Amino acid sequence: MINSSLKELAAALAAKKISSRELTQSYLARIEQFNPELNAFITVDAEKSLAQADAADKLLAAGKGGILTGIPIAQKDIFCAQGWRTTCGSKMLGNFIAPYDANVIERFNAAGAVNLGKTNMDEFAMGSSNETSHFGAVKNPWDKLAVPGGSSGGSAAAIAARLCPAATGTDTGGSIRQPAALTGITGIKPTYGVVSRYGMIAFASSLDQGGPMAKSAEDCALLLNAMAGFDNRDSTSLERPVEDYTRDLAAPLAGLKIGLPKEYFAEGLAPDVAQTIEAALAEYKKLGAQVVEISLPNTQLSIPVYYVLAPAEASSNLARYDGVRYGHRAPQYKDLTDMYQKSRAQGFGAEVKRRILIGTYVLSAGYYDAYYLKAQKLRRLIAQDFTDAFKQCDVIMGPTTPTTAFNLGEKSDDPVSMYLSDIYTIAVNLAGLPGMSIPAGFGANGRPVGLQIIGNYFAEAKMLNVAHQYQLATNWHQRMPLL
Repeated sequence: MINSSLKELAAALAAKKISSRELTQSYLARIEQFNPELNAFITVDAEKSLAQADAADKLLAAGKGGILTGIPIAQKDIFCAQGWRTTCGSKMLGNFIAPYDANVIERFNAAGAVNLGKTNMDEFAMGSSNETSHFGAVKNPWDKLAVPGGSSGGSAAAIAARLCPAATGTDTGGSIRQPAALTGITGIKPTYGVVSRYGMIAFASSLDQGGPMAKSAEDCALLLNAMAGFDNRDSTSLERPVEDYTRDLAAPLAGLKIGLPKEYFAEGLAPDVAQTIEAALAEYKKLGAQVVEISLPNTQLSIPVYYVLAPAEASSNLARYDGVRYGHRAPQYKDLTDMYQKSRAQGFGAEVKRRILIGTYVLSAGYYDAYYLKAQKLRRLIAQDFTDAFKQCDVIMGPTTPTTAFNLGEKSDDPVSMYLSDIYTIAVNLAGLPGMSIPAGFGANGRPVGLQIIGNYFAEAKMLNVAHQYQLATNWHQRMPLL
């Protein structure tokens, strides 16, 4: 049952082969068995989860259930869920109990899904390895010496280890796609504005986007059907017709034009990753696709642009955590200013402090034009590269990451090297485009390799079709680690 698709689980529930309570209990048992070592979950509340499962069973018994009714889904601990501890991986919110549901949580509740628990993540989504979490690093189920990627590493590790059938993540610079690649699962970052950010704790508001993570593209399509939609509480939410993201899954790929950016296959790409991606592209050619070389000339600018804009927005968003209204407050202080300083010094980790300092610096009066304004102009050039590229192709493909998962602690003292692990993913967020990662094989060290698929604006259904057809022809997405 643990390797079943969401459709198969839904069919088993509908046929009364298993109840939602039994299904939820089976995953809770796996979490209890394997989470102490993997550290994929921060908060598990069996009583709350089983109460939702019982409610789902009543719906199913009355014949009112949908495709996700009774399915246990793990939630990244960046989404507020009423009555659940919601920490964002930080000491600052270590004891925060959310008083309301994020839009994404509301939508899953309305679909009858079961909240299986809150998954570990890099603190305030700032990181590429899930090592900046106040609650400790997450381990990669394929090799427990390796990182699972970040910031949605807890969700990725939980799916890979089959501690849950599906989970939510968020992607600011690759934080769904990069951990999906490093753990051998499927994850999609939708077009900016397709999934509401209401109740999703903010890191960089012009870049953050929630999305689904699961074993397969078909599962992600079903999850995205539940997650996507207009929300008038989020000013960046897009008012668009409701889509069925499963509608094109069965379409053949004959005539599909795949763009290969030459910049993604240059220096810095590990040979074993390159070979695995080439093998995946060969499979696409068998399926009838054509490959054309394209150029994204401003790719190298994406890292410096991102690490000006994202910290700038973070320094503004995280100003609210001052020890006054909610969050960590220093136990001892002399006056109000001392309380602010000590609360923030104690509540935030090193990476968060680094980004707040950078962001405050680039927004300061003397440097705003030189850094922040210039970065915004370069962001426009990066987006234009994609606009030009999509005149030549239907989708863009390449590696999700330049290497397979690196070892825990390997890059902790070298933030620039850590930042470079997102070189192929960040530009997608800067442009607001949809992107996804699917498992494509394994590197020389036996660790997973992800293939990135990038679509034009609102081309999620096309991307999911392209991914699904590949997964019908291969079985990489069905592989699971021995725990």
